[in-house]
Amino acid sequence: MKKILALSVIALLSFVTLANAEVKTEVVEYSHNGTKLTGFLAFDDSKSGKRPGVLVVHEWWGHNDHARNRAKMLAEAGYTALALDMYGDGKLANHPKKAGEFMNAAFSNWPDSQARYNKALEVLKAHKTVDGSRIGSIGFCFGGAVSIKMARSGLDLKGVVAFHSALPVEPAITKNSMKSAVLVINGSEDGFLKPESVATFSQDMFKANVDFTYMNLKGAKHSFTNPQADEFSKKFNIAALEYNKKADQKSWAAMLAFFERVFN
Repeated sequence: MKKILALSVIALLSFVTLANAEVKTEVVEYSHNGTKLTGFLAFDDSKSGKRPGVLVVHEWWGHNDHARNRAKMLAEAGYTALALDMYGDGKLANHPKKAGEFMNAAFSNWPDSQARYNKALEVLKAHKTVDGSRIGSIGFCFGGAVSIKMARSGLDLKGVVAFHSALPVEPAITKNSMKSAVLVINGSEDGFLKPESVATFSQDMFKANVDFTYMNLKGAKHSFTNPQADEFSKKFNIAALEYNKKADQKSWAAMLAFFERVFN
């Protein structure tokens, strides 16, 4: 009961913050190895002082409105957020096959993807509103796996939140090798997720002594945070995709509570 009340209070406070926020957004261009990368930065211009920064990693479709909207929501909650670009050159998939190609290429050339992530991290840390000692990362689907892999590499993040995410077990981790706390929020009806993967990943986190929480949302399918999921499901005949407003709101409130804890 106390946990439910706490989440409700946090959600209420986020709405109050939203009403008072003056969110400013900027398109930020940067590059790595000659590849142009386009990020989207959001922060509350009415808020004084430095605050935690959060990287937002997009779904397998690419850097789109979903990632940008989440950056703005984080800004409304008091953070400075940068929706980064993992594919570069404005790549956006218009079909699951193409999205899969982009995603597989990113994971196949992980050193390059890791460098792109780190470049975005530099951009975020350099912003005038950001406290570089308090950085988090969130990701959706592909982006959740990217955030987890970066945390597993030992990157100095305070917290990582992965929504409807794959559960990578690479790179390998050892006891206390991870600096970041981890919150994974997946749907119980996610057709892309195998129960044994959850078990293996959780055991890995346990053995490495990670501050780890797994949140299983009953009835939620894959991509439950993306309002376009139903459109994609119908267009591409993918029954596993479904937006779930209740799961979306609940997971966001859980993320806010998580960041409140790890940043403070």
